[in-house]
Amino acid sequence: QVQLVESGGGLVLPGGSLRLSCAASGSIFSIYAMGWYRQAPGKQRDLVASVTRGGNTNYADSVKGRFTISLDNAKNTVYLQMNLLKPEDTAVYYCNAVLSVQTTWGQSRRSYWGQGTQVTVSS
Repeated sequence: QVQLVESGGGLVLPGGSLRLSCAASGSIFSIYAMGWYRQAPGKQRDLVASVTRGGNTNYADSVKGRFTISLDNAKNTVYLQMNLLKPEDTAVYYCNAVLSVQTTWGQSRRSYWGQGTQVTVSS
């Protein structure tokens, strides 16, 4: 079994900062990529940022220059540093991990989701 445990959400003033963490645990051989998505009420879940094991990153245009994603391969943990937060950043943030894991039939590539953490930017 693989689990993703997220932390770091909360309420912050506009212009403030938050740091999200997501730790993967279980029968993991390696990480292909990890990322963060967000979903605001009444909207679809969209990619915020992603990072590959090799360090290649991808950001949504709306967060470029404000958010930074990083991956600690040794800890199987991905971080999202969010600066200059805006009210429109308010959403539930979900961690996603694409992993090589142990299954009954050997190694397999699987995608996993965290439970989500609320980020609210409001004065």
